Amino acid sequence: HGHNYRLIVKVTGEVDPESGYLMDLKVLKDVIRAEVTQRFDHKNLNLDVQDFEELIPTAENIAYIAWHRIRAKLDDALKLHITLYETDRNFIEYDGQ
Repeated sequence: HGHNYRLIVKVTGEVDPESGYLMDLKVLKDVIRAEVTQRFDHKNLNLDVQDFEELIPTAENIAYIAWHRIRAKLDDALKLHITLYETDRNFIEYDGQ
């Protein structure tokens, strides 16, 4: 069976006074697309995604993997918090702790 997850990505930190950006949101969008959407969307996570070869693809584990994939592409000074919705009322939040 399949799921239609929704991923909310929250990045916090200091705004760069020169650019006026905390982070360029186009860059964040590209990171999410490359590290999560393209890897997971329309895939059998159990069979087609290497991240889940030895990990059950529960919402908790999907959030964990997504957080680590996105985190690896962000500036260390930024904080990352994700919320993964399985349904409108059921969701997982993860911030690396």
